[in-house]
Amino acid sequence: MDDANEGRWLLLIHQIPPKPNYFRVKIWRRLQRLGSVAIKNSVYVLPKSDSTYEDFQWILQEIVEGGGDASICEARFIDGLSNPQVEALFRTAREADYDQLAEEARVLLKNLPLERKLPVDRIAEAEGNLGRLHRQLAEVIRIDFFDTPKREAAQRAISGLEAHLIQIRRGPSDAIVPSFSLKALQGRTWVTRKGIHIDRIASAWLICRFIDPKAKFKFVLSKGYHPKEGELRFDMFDAEFTHHGNRCTFEVLIERTGLKEPALRPIAEIVHDIDLKDERFGRQEVLGIERLINGMILAQKEDEMRLTRGMMIFDDLYEYFRRRRE
Repeated sequence: MDDANEGRWLLLIHQIPPKPNYFRVKIWRRLQRLGSVAIKNSVYVLPKSDSTYEDFQWILQEIVEGGGDASICEARFIDGLSNPQVEALFRTAREADYDQLAEEARVLLKNLPLERKLPVDRIAEAEGNLGRLHRQLAEVIRIDFFDTPKREAAQRAISGLEAHLIQIRRGPSDAIVPSFSLKALQGRTWVTRKGIHIDRIASAWLICRFIDPKAKFKFVLSKGYHPKEGELRFDMFDAEFTHHGNRCTFEVLIERTGLKEPALRPIAEIVHDIDLKDERFGRQEVLGIERLINGMILAQKEDEMRLTRGMMIFDDLYEYFRRRRE
């Protein structure tokens, strides 16, 4: 949103005849496609800009031509709703959109096994669905006025589906060839998205415990971030280490660095099932670990503290599986 218009809003206030029903539904759908949110019955809001003003003008004209009445006004919220509350309405709406896209991509991925050859028409159908998801994602991004954090999760899920389909086209083998020596990963700054959760916490622990004990970590807003010299990105869009097909970042790190520690496998399965929510491994520890991580995240707002606490959780979990194997 333009800084000059920060805190300024456009309101569309309308009255639509009760009949015909389809006209009311048509206007509602048009308002949804613009990304506007309702703050009261028949009162819709958009952040102020030249383009949003023009969008509202077209809908106003359509309402009037359909026998209704509408007005557009510029507003600042003084009492009642605050600017952060209005912004939260937009973020909530876009989060639901991104969640729906990510879930659909995960379901499609789950139904496309690499283990056996799939019919050509089934692959073509999946590629058609992938194209539709890309278009829908672009539409949601266009109306994501406040850079909702869940955008990247949807991008990652769709990119994972795309990589999976590419692998299916290539053949049944989906192994990731190790492409980094541990020596080449020493002395790096590892960059990931702010608001770390299970996969990023576990990946950072793995980096410190098995790749570089002196690794430094940096938390950024992923949109438009360009890595500096000596930096490696993980679990973010277009990163050096991120989701690949139906693998989470933790799994990709293990495979691409060639780590062979047996006790890492059950941890990878737990992280996978919590992060991707596909119940692929069905480990009994998942529910308890997920609740423990979620509680820690609710208690710790700063990424540095989440990482410190998370490191201890994964140290203990690793010790349990290591000794259990012994």
